Amino acid sequence: MPDLAINIEQLMKEGKPATIKEIAKRLKISPSTVSRALNDHPSIGLVTTMRVKKVAKELNYEPNQTAIFFKQRKTFTIGVVLPSLSEPFFSAAISEIENVASSKNYTVIMGQSLDDADRELRILQTLKTHRVDGILMSIGKNTQNYGFIDLLESAGIPIVFFDCVPDLENINKVVSDLETGMLEAIDVFVSCGHNAISLINGPTALPASVERKKAYIKGLKRQKIAFKEEYIVNTDLTQDGNEAAILQLLSLYDRPSAVVSFNDYVALDVMKTVRQKGLALNQDLHFISYANYPLWKYMENPPMASIEQFPGKQGKKAAELLFELIDTEESPKPAKVVFKSRLINQG
Repeated sequence: MPDLAINIEQLMKEGKPATIKEIAKRLKISPSTVSRALNDHPSIGLVTTMRVKKVAKELNYEPNQTAIFFKQRKTFTIGVVLPSLSEPFFSAAISEIENVASSKNYTVIMGQSLDDADRELRILQTLKTHRVDGILMSIGKNTQNYGFIDLLESAGIPIVFFDCVPDLENINKVVSDLETGMLEAIDVFVSCGHNAISLINGPTALPASVERKKAYIKGLKRQKIAFKEEYIVNTDLTQDGNEAAILQLLSLYDRPSAVVSFNDYVALDVMKTVRQKGLALNQDLHFISYANYPLWKYMENPPMASIEQFPGKQGKKAAELLFELIDTEESPKPAKVVFKSRLINQG
């Protein structure tokens, strides 16, 4: 077939993308026959199928994914929106999310809000424009407007929240029960002789901060310790905000001897400030923090304990729930999955 070889060589030199119609023209068969042969349809004979695939390979033919996606009404992509991709907590979640997505032959598109509500909204709008099949999201500390949920729903794009989630009922979410770990932390402090226990909490409007505060007050009450409003200080989670929070506690006449911090990054900043003030960690001031930072075990003076929130399990379950929503044609009742937080001894 010299003419065919020449035409193929000419086409490749010209750099034109091969199409099903081009293959059909070369072989003098119909485009529908080529399409069925490429998909191993039983109605097409073996010889024809082999000829079609040979020419397709020589032409470097690639299926038109846009057409395939349009036909299947899917793009086989999901979006993941997080406050920060660099945090070990979210790295663990991402690994599990990608494992689940890969098993479904899906591609994951990442976006980090950096706790900027406007940036977060732009990422969501971009994902909507690119017609992702679903979105996994952990909201930023400054997110207060949740109008995007209705916009995504109207576009047929399901969304599942995990870890830091909106304080709303009719949404799909996977969370860690922050209360269990807090109660255990206070119990441990009390068992070590502490009754001046403080909380360095996150931004007041953040749902996770509200939950921590409620659990903290409950834990004190359970241990019959009087609640002192001045023992709760808030930080915007920046380094300056964290340092200001611990300095506020250290300035108290009756300063606390034990601190539960919002997360491990807050703990890192405040522990550094405590050392700079000439105080001894785990002697003058004791710490327990949320999230169980993986590198604590390599540090000389880690917190007494960490509250494990199981980011990997949260990420995996959130992804599994999202794919259930993607694969169903129904509108199931919103689901809430809760993993119990647990205190991990760092000593």
